[in-house]
Amino acid sequence: MSKLVTIYGGSGFLGRYIARRLAKDGWRVRVAVRSPNEAMFVKPYGAVGQVEPVFCNIRDDASVASVMTGADAVVNCVGVLDNIGKNTFDAVHVEGAERVARLAAANGVGTMVHISAIGADENSASEYGRTKAQGEAAILQNMPNAMILRPSIMFGHEDGFFNRFAGMSRFGPVLPVIGAETKFQTVYVDDVAAAAVMGVDGQAQGVFELGGPDVNTFRELMGQMLKVVRRRRLVLNIPFGIAKIMAFGFKVGRFLSLGLVRGPITADQVESLKIDNVVSEDAQGFDALGITPTALEAILPDYLWRFRPSGQYDAIKESAANLKA
Repeated sequence: MSKLVTIYGGSGFLGRYIARRLAKDGWRVRVAVRSPNEAMFVKPYGAVGQVEPVFCNIRDDASVASVMTGADAVVNCVGVLDNIGKNTFDAVHVEGAERVARLAAANGVGTMVHISAIGADENSASEYGRTKAQGEAAILQNMPNAMILRPSIMFGHEDGFFNRFAGMSRFGPVLPVIGAETKFQTVYVDDVAAAAVMGVDGQAQGVFELGGPDVNTFRELMGQMLKVVRRRRLVLNIPFGIAKIMAFGFKVGRFLSLGLVRGPITADQVESLKIDNVVSEDAQGFDALGITPTALEAILPDYLWRFRPSGQYDAIKESAANLKA
């Protein structure tokens, strides 16, 4: 019988790529999510019954354990970018990660892969960074042979980074960003998934920082994106001080609306944007795994074409214009 893997958060941006790769390799895949009905798109990744979405609340021991039954490996992709209701940084990044690792060890699960992030640091000014580091420590305390992946900002068809700013570029001549000179080492999501599969298969363990082949400032990344969507916009840097004031205003608005209105930025995210998001010089990375990372320019046009002025017809119009000339 083929091996079984449980992927917590397996319908998310990275999780779906890991699920697809493991299904292709013959694994039975259990996708543990809060809303299985919204994760049905993972079922065609394999043969009938090979990939199944199941309900799980990562904040509950019994729920986490029930979907782990019989698993040979587990992957934890669950993370949050803000404190939302009961899904706080502590509840998800620390307690949730510890719960998966502790129960995996108790149930004799062979391998575990945990998705963290570059910037995980117990001394970070960002709560996101601090709790990511605390979660890593809890993982290794219970599963010392686990693989921990720290990717930089990931890009790909479903990403929330380039898609977001490409969408913003359709409105007005200015594209505002916070931390325009902060550096990023953006990484293709499927390359991170390939690394995770190596951990599931038991081919690698330890902590790996994953970044793409190039390091760019936030401003430079927006320039590449604008070139792909064929729009001219002024990339306007918002100083961190003003950004914190804005974040406070959004927090007040969220409180007054009882959580119905959420701002585009939080004070914690402003703190994160002050620090370069690149692979450390002494860190293990793709080289140690034998993976060649994919360049941003090789993938970005494949999914941002829809933000061009004429969408899929933009290239056709250009060709027609050249013919007239």
